[in-house]
Amino acid sequence: MLSTLVMTIIGPDRPGLVQLVATTLADHGGNWLESRMGHLGGQFAGIVRAEVATEKTGELVQALRALDEKGLRVIVHQDDAAGEAGPNTSATLELVGQDRVGILRAVTGVLANHGVNVEELASERVSAPMGGGTLFQATIRVSVTDTAVLDLVRADLEKIASDLMVDLKLHSGA
Repeated sequence: MLSTLVMTIIGPDRPGLVQLVATTLADHGGNWLESRMGHLGGQFAGIVRAEVATEKTGELVQALRALDEKGLRVIVHQDDAAGEAGPNTSATLELVGQDRVGILRAVTGVLANHGVNVEELASERVSAPMGGGTLFQATIRVSVTDTAVLDLVRADLEKIASDLMVDLKLHSGA
């Protein structure tokens, strides 16, 4: 029987951090399934999903937590719900506008009010062309159990877009 683990990792960025986690997993019979990682503000941060034989879970978790001694903090969660998600429809929300406080709060508020699940969010600040200040850009992948909800979400996002001074596009089936 296999256990699925979801790990969050963070530490001061330096060469070899991914290899450290990969080696620890492999040395304890763990299989790396998927991950999202990146460099943010001098730190290397990521999430990893892995599976391991149930009888080796405790040993692996202990070894991952011991990486703290090498400057890498690893928090491990057992994913007992792996594979239990029902049928969902995916959509992608693209957002671009002048950077200001509260953009994501307003947008994610609409999503939460309609029970829309955020599956992935990537954002950044970039210089606007022609010296036009700083733009905030985000791509948000969401899932819903009822496709009719997307029309309601789209309508509510259109209502707040002008107040936020952003361009919002919601694409179904992404």
